[in-house]
Amino acid sequence: MKKRWRSNFRITLEMIKVEHTLFALPFAFLGAFLGSGGFPEPIRWLWIAIAMAAARSAAMAFNRWVDHAYDAQNPRTSSRALPSGQLSRIYVMSFTVLSSGLFLAACSRLNRLSLALSPLALLIVFFYSFTKRFTWSSHFFLGLSLACAPIGGWIAVRGSLDPGMLLFGLVVALWIGGGDILYACMDIDFDRRVGLYSIPARWGINVALRTAVVLHLVMLIALAMAFLYFRLGWISWGGYFVVVLLLTIEHRLVSPNDIRRVNTAFFTMNAVISSVLFFTVAADLTLR
Repeated sequence: MKKRWRSNFRITLEMIKVEHTLFALPFAFLGAFLGSGGFPEPIRWLWIAIAMAAARSAAMAFNRWVDHAYDAQNPRTSSRALPSGQLSRIYVMSFTVLSSGLFLAACSRLNRLSLALSPLALLIVFFYSFTKRFTWSSHFFLGLSLACAPIGGWIAVRGSLDPGMLLFGLVVALWIGGGDILYACMDIDFDRRVGLYSIPARWGINVALRTAVVLHLVMLIALAMAFLYFRLGWISWGGYFVVVLLLTIEHRLVSPNDIRRVNTAFFTMNAVISSVLFFTVAADLTLR
């Protein structure tokens, strides 16, 4: 029994891609740092981390549960835990419910507004899983899901909302939306065959890549506006120009004739981008 539990736990972590928590967690911490003007209280920091990890775990598990039939048909995803039979649908849904409960409990330890908005946050991240069935704009719903991270981090500290954090939310939405368009290029043939919606499936890879570039350019404008709004200093702006460089590299990794490096462009580069933004802004606020 103990061996079976360990095996399920390992497979579960692989299923939810726990290492990709690096996408959203730095932005949640960034919102908390901005709200605190520096390091938040350690206990508040802990509950923010738990809330973010639990919300993302619930979202990923629910997505796998909803998409298991499509994953079974797609050669790229057929080896995932559900279609390969490594985990059962009951197990995955139970994990989703438990992760959701942990998220709600963590929000209750932060403040009233965090708790009040927590069901809405879960609704947004769960709804995304259905969007590829009816709209090519599903990428933007994923962006909206991740945009909750910096806004939630600020609310967790302040118990209120600030227009500047909506700018950071927009930054994340555009960044993730553009990245997801790149990622969807890998499934263009499968999506067209089974009737799933995406920008690559609807308009082709050339249009998809150009759309991603435009979204990331607008993201950089929104990020500059957010930096100006919060009057961030030279360390943050140093991070800004590193992000410009990283996004440039990300787009050079993928071309209409070669999408083999999409995983590197989407996962590796984006994890580095979110970390760079957090650490430079955190250093800026701490050293003032």
